[in-house]
Formats: sequence, structure tokens, C-alpha cells
Amino acid sequence: MTATEPRTLGSDGRGPVLPASINAAERERLVGLVAPSHNAPPVTTTAPFTGEPFVELPQCTPDDVAAAAERARRAQVDWAQRSVRDRAAVVLRLHDLVLDERDRLMDLIQAENGKARRDAYLEVADIAITCRYYGRSAPSVLAPSRRRGLIPGLTVAEELHHPVGVVSIISPWNYPLSLGAGDTIPALLAGNAVIQKADNQTALTALAALDLARRAGLPEDLWQIVLGRGSAIGPAVLDAADFIMFTGSTESGRHIAAEAGRRLVDCALELGGKNALIVLDDADLDRAVEGAVRACFSSTGQLCISIERIYAHDSIHDEFVRRFVERVSALTIGPSFSFDTAVGSLTSGEQLDVTSAHVADAVAAGATVLAGGRARPDLGPFFFEPTVLSGVGPGMECHREETFGPLVSVYRVGSVAEAIQQANDSTYGLNASVWGRDTRRARKVAMQLRAGTVNVNEAFAAAWGSIDAPMGGMGDSGIGRRHGASALLKYTEAQTIATQRLLNLAPPFERLGDAGFADVMTRSLRLLKTLRWR
Repeated sequence: MTATEPRTLGSDGRGPVLPASINAAERERLVGLVAPSHNAPPVTTTAPFTGEPFVELPQCTPDDVAAAAERARRAQVDWAQRSVRDRAAVVLRLHDLVLDERDRLMDLIQAENGKARRDAYLEVADIAITCRYYGRSAPSVLAPSRRRGLIPGLTVAEELHHPVGVVSIISPWNYPLSLGAGDTIPALLAGNAVIQKADNQTALTALAALDLARRAGLPEDLWQIVLGRGSAIGPAVLDAADFIMFTGSTESGRHIAAEAGRRLVDCALELGGKNALIVLDDADLDRAVEGAVRACFSSTGQLCISIERIYAHDSIHDEFVRRFVERVSALTIGPSFSFDTAVGSLTSGEQLDVTSAHVADAVAAGATVLAGGRARPDLGPFFFEPTVLSGVGPGMECHREETFGPLVSVYRVGSVAEAIQQANDSTYGLNASVWGRDTRRARKVAMQLRAGTVNVNEAFAAAWGSIDAPMGGMGDSGIGRRHGASALLKYTEAQTIATQRLLNLAPPFERLGDAGFADVMTRSLRLLKTLRWR
């Protein structure tokens, strides 16, 4: 395992100097965008590259959340009256600002999360794509649309979509820009206000997105960011919601779904994953190995849709594993604010502890380390080498539990049927990957996998980046979807307005009577079926 030397070291030699774009004054300016708070003690976050204090953040109380929600609800009334094209213009200006501020956003993401720069860039590109897609598609998706009426020519039915009101978004630390702004954009375009509880660890990245949105013309009170531990302000965030969007653990998702049900509001939840990758016997191994490395170790494995299980067909298993281990062992790992490393740091001591524990447990139970397997405190407090295990079996923690770190287990399978069965042997169902030269065959395998998204000859980016298609999980990986038209429509209340022309829906003549009316209607219904009327 190699480690790229950081471009610039701090005076104590512990890690890279923070870029000037996120100096103390800039951090303080962003902190000022947090919804006003008064009583809760502040929290100081830690920079993953160095373990040193990064920023002191104000924490909100339940009363602060309620006040922020009230301001947002007032602002939402005027926002909803603006045309969808007017709202879309704000989002398209945000697209340009995100690209203009690319480097500063990458600096922030890295400073708070610890991921490699190339992974930070993907978040910037993702939000630009999101802005463009919804900015262009929202006017047509949200426009009133005609529906077939009960009686052709006499009943005119129309479908409208009204904003739900206030959307509560609870966003995680692992993709602070993609998940901090990516769900907010369609919620705002649908005419809603947003209360967002951003994770403390990566709060400045979410605040930077809010800052750019306001610069793009978003009304000041419409998107409010509140900070605080879930135990302290979580109930208040849920109480404020007319819709809840949550990304996080399955355990927390169950609690939120129950609370949403109690309040009779809708929710969408993207939760955990133990995602599988299948290498078929006809796979292009050069492509499969490169894709598997990205699939497992992008963002240091701290990605809900990353791969933690690989099933390689017996006929190519040994060669695939040889090439895969060779490629993983050559990855550059280290703290750097430039594009010279492939793998960054884990974000916290908690993630380091889980990864270390899963590796130690597996090795103690007989698994073999093929690559990595060690923490790297010489590089920074939370670094762990990209790790490949073989011989992982039932009873080992990493066999079924999500690691959410740079760890993957490789398994040999004797048939396609066995690969499918093993891949589906999980309570999770978020993402999967299938590799094979015969793409028709690979697609047939993909269709048999219990996962919300499946990528053929790609790791995860093909499905995630195809933003016109829905993305979400099955089973313990969640409910609801983001992306596509559904990500706009889920933040709305559908309304049907039906206008009856000329005749009432009653016997048209008194002498016809109810029995005669039933006979006429029955003949009409048979005719409509014959005419293939829907």
C-alpha cells in the first residue's frame, strides 16, 4: 500500500494546510447562515485529515427549530405563487454558481469529510447535473395535465400538483453536498420550503450550498438549516414536516417511518446497504477490475451504494482476484487537497473502529487478508488501508453487517444461479453490479437481483448518474425513491379536478329510470372496451 505525500504540510507535520478558500473568516461567515440558536452549547468538529478542531458550530433547540419552520412556512406561501419557470430559473443559476465555486466546494467537502479530491469533485458534478435536470424538466412535470374522463367528451379530468408545504430533510455526513442539496433542489422546485437538519460533521458544506442558492435568488427564509443532535432536535424537525426525506441508518429510518405514520405525513428513506458485485465467466477482466476498485473504495467506502461483497465465477475467480488485489495494493492513500491520491481518510473515529473491528473479527475467525488490513495513523488519525478479504463466512461480522468503510469480501461461486442466490441473501437491497461481455445475459442476471438499482458493466455511477430514472432501496435499504420525475412529484399533493359537461351523471330522462340508465351504461361500457378505450 502506497501513500502519496501531501502537497503542503502544516507546521507540525501532521497534515495538509487548509486551503485559503476555507480560512477562518470564511468558516465563520458560513456558520452565520445557521438558523438562529440561543441556548444550546456549541459543538466543535474535527478535521479528519489531522484530528484537529475545525469549526465551532452553534446548536439549535427544539424552539429554534419551530421558529425556523414558522419562518419557512411564511416564505413558502409567496414561493408557491411563483411560476415553476421562475423557480426553475433560480435553480439554473445555482447550476452555474456551483461550477464557478467548484474548487471551494471540493475544499470544504474534503476538509469536513476526509475523502479524496476526485470523490469530492463527483459531488460537485452531481449537483450541477441535478440542477440542470430539474431546472429543465420541472415546468413540464409539474404542469397541469389532462386525464381521461369518465364519459368521453362529457367528462373533463385534470391532474394538478400542489406543494405539500414544509419538507424536512435529514442529510448525512458522507455525501454532504450531493445529499445535502440534491434532495432539497426538487423539494424547492415543487414549491415547498425546506427545513434541513445537516449533520454537524459536514455542516459547512451544506451551508455553502445554501449560500449559493441564496446568491442564485432563493428567498432567504425558504431554506433553513438547523444543527443539533438527533436526540435533541430530531422530534422538532419531524414535527415541522409535511414530508420527511431521510438518508441514514436503517434503525433510524424505522423510527422516522413510524413517526411519519403517526402524523400521517409521507416520507422517503434511503438507508443502509450490503451491496453485491457479480463477475460473470465472460467478463472483461480489465474493465471489471477497474470498476470493482471504484465500486469498493470510492469515498473510502463510505457510500451507501458502494460494494462490500464480490462474487466471482469459479472459471475466472483466481485471475480476477490476482488482478484486483494487485490494483488495490497500488492505490495511493493519504491526506491531500489535490488530485494526487486515490483514497482519503475515514471521517471519524467511529467509522475507523467499525472497520478495524470487522477486519479483526474476520481474521480471528479464519478469513485471509489479501490486501490492506491496517489502520494508518502515520497518515492521519482515521486512515485505514483499502482492504480485501477472502474466506469470509457466516458468523463473521462483515459477512452480513454493513461496514461502511474500505473493506470488501471476495467469494468464489460455481454458477450464475449461485451468484444470484448469494447476492440476494441479504436483508438489504440498495445497489448491485454485474459484469459480463454478453450484456443481454448480464441484464437478465441484473433483473433477478433484489436491489433498487443495478449497474451492468459499471460500479454505481451509471445508475446514480442516470438522474431521469428513480433511485432507492428495497427491503432494509429503505422506501421511496429519489431522482426522476417521482422526486419532484413526491413533494406534492396530487389533485384531480373533473368538470362534467352538458349532462349530469344521472338518468338523462325521467322516464328512463335507474334500471334503464343501468342498461344504457352497461351497453356503453361494453362498447368502450370494444373500441379499446382506456
